[in-house]
Amino acid sequence: QDGFDGKDFISFDTDTLTWTAPVMQAVITKHKWDANRARNQQQKAYLETECIEWLQKYVQYGGETLERRVPPAVTLLQRKARGSADTEVLCHVTGFFPRAVEVTWVRDGRDQLEEGVQSGEVLPNQDGTFQLRKILTVSSEEQRGHSYSCQVDHISFTEKQNYIWVPESGPPIGIIVGVIVGVLALAAVIIGVVIWKKKQGGAQKDYTPAQTNEGSDTSSDTAPHA
Repeated sequence: QDGFDGKDFISFDTDTLTWTAPVMQAVITKHKWDANRARNQQQKAYLETECIEWLQKYVQYGGETLERRVPPAVTLLQRKARGSADTEVLCHVTGFFPRAVEVTWVRDGRDQLEEGVQSGEVLPNQDGTFQLRKILTVSSEEQRGHSYSCQVDHISFTEKQNYIWVPESGPPIGIIVGVIVGVLALAAVIIGVVIWKKKQGGAQKDYTPAQTNEGSDTSSDTAPHA
């Protein structure tokens, strides 16, 4: 069977040794190939014997890879959506093999969500495994009274796995980082002032008091006494 541009173009019937054209564009090719009976006999022999033998060899040689099963690691991360008060929750599924995987965001354990869900493509990792990301955008109103989970189905699992999202409480991470940076900066200023004062005090200790004659003229010390 041959295809063109993602659609069936022409197929071979081993029983009648004829070709079937599902589209008008293949009719001319069908008549041309039907007329070549010797070629069709060879095609039948190849498909029923040699082709099967080669497939069996490929399965045998690649059995370890074909039967490989690596379960995915799943991580849920959240952040504030840009330009709004909504929350984006990332379901990151990675390290799985083979490639086929089904990842779905579910509300209240039963409702599969499509609206508000961004799905990425299955991408390869450097170790030959694969990864996939799905992002759920949910408002604060939608969070009230509902639970959300990322449901993952893979051939390495005996059943579907649910990873429940627990919203983070407390101030956003940006505020926490800002407070920490501010405290460190204040501590650096205080330490700098203390070091500067110590240096100033040490510089004064290097000097000794000088003798002075206050309110007298040095010439009086050398004047002759009567």
